[in-house]
Amino acid sequence: MNGHVKNMYFQLSIRTATTLLSLLLVMAVGPSKTITLCKNQQSGNSLQQTLKLTRLIYKESVDLLRIYKISQGDMSELFCKISNNDVPEPDISGLDPSERIASIYTHLQAFDPHFKRVFEQQTDLQLPPSALLKALSIVSNRSSSLTSLINCMYQSLFPNLPLPEPAWGPTSLPPSQNIFQQKVYGCIVLKRYKEFLSNAAKELRILKSQVCRKKTQMNVVL
Repeated sequence: MNGHVKNMYFQLSIRTATTLLSLLLVMAVGPSKTITLCKNQQSGNSLQQTLKLTRLIYKESVDLLRIYKISQGDMSELFCKISNNDVPEPDISGLDPSERIASIYTHLQAFDPHFKRVFEQQTDLQLPPSALLKALSIVSNRSSSLTSLINCMYQSLFPNLPLPEPAWGPTSLPPSQNIFQQKVYGCIVLKRYKEFLSNAAKELRILKSQVCRKKTQMNVVL
């Protein structure tokens, strides 16, 4: 092996080792960095960001439901009126603020697998350049971001109270469905999710007013 080949082999080895080391560092630091960001985030900023994102997703969910109905053809207005016990209810539970924020968090977790199921079903029913699939993907991704923000906000506001697991346990998805059942199911999921986001935005507005009131009272005392 001549000197030029040896030099190329050495550089390749260095690049490979550096790449592997970078990946290992990302894997090791990533979760702790997320936790640090949550701990360093001020409760007021976290609450404002969460409320802003919730309002945005609610507006997008209104458009999403409209697009969904258009894409399902005849009788689409009737789909959302059929009852379905497999889909989470939109109501937020709890007596004090910590319980109600925790309820928002667990609801987001509960709706997530239903969103994924609707996306899978509609992927089979819609043509590839579909406005519905694009809208579903956007709302689903934003919802994942909202779940993370709620987590950070909860840690900031209630550092001594761990987030509970969903009271209803793992979310169960409906069994195999025919096309009509899929259309009904998707409409109910999107409708209840829209209603849930509306309820969540109201809760966050109330919490924001309470936090602002407490800060004003503290400033007056000081």
